[in-house]
Amino acid sequence: MAQPRILILGAPGAGKGTQSAKITEEFDVDHITTGDALRANKDMDISDMDTEYDTPREYMDQGELVPDEVVNAIVDEALSQADGFVLDGYPRNLEQAEELKGMTDLDVVLYLDVDEEELVHRLTGRRLDPETGDIYHVEYNPPEDPEVEERLEQRDDDTEETVRERLRVFRENTEPVIEYYDDQGDLERIDGEQAPDEVWEDVKATIEDAA
Repeated sequence: MAQPRILILGAPGAGKGTQSAKITEEFDVDHITTGDALRANKDMDISDMDTEYDTPREYMDQGELVPDEVVNAIVDEALSQADGFVLDGYPRNLEQAEELKGMTDLDVVLYLDVDEEELVHRLTGRRLDPETGDIYHVEYNPPEDPEVEERLEQRDDDTEETVRERLRVFRENTEPVIEYYDDQGDLERIDGEQAPDEVWEDVKATIEDAA
């Protein structure tokens, strides 16, 4: 079987990272995220584009959002270097979905479908151990050591107010992308509310059927 070209979509907390890690191991493909692609190509020469800076690094150093056209070029570069991949975190909007169509032919588009209240429950329950950097969950993955439990903190990103805003932004920007692939008949919906191992069985079977 040729190495598949996979797009994985889902809201924050849907489990894209967990499933992407399993996909890369099982199917021997690259896990391409926008963040990793940006970091890997931060010194790419973009001086031929009509942009404020000549490299992505300068945007990142200034704490500014990297423009879509630069992100598109970086993702294109990352995809061109991969035999097979699972693309995670791109496209974030309809314009990027149109761009992606010109970059590669996808074998499968996965959407991890999780109810919003379940996403809020998952994300607001996350806790950080400030000493080790390990992430726990108050319900699904509590630490066994009472001392660790004592020092756990909730990150600012994981407060309910922030989580609901992140989900609102996701809905606003990325739901049209989900509809775009659904309308084309390419979207494979996976029930993301199952246990992670059950989600994986569905993901694996869907990729094997498509590739």
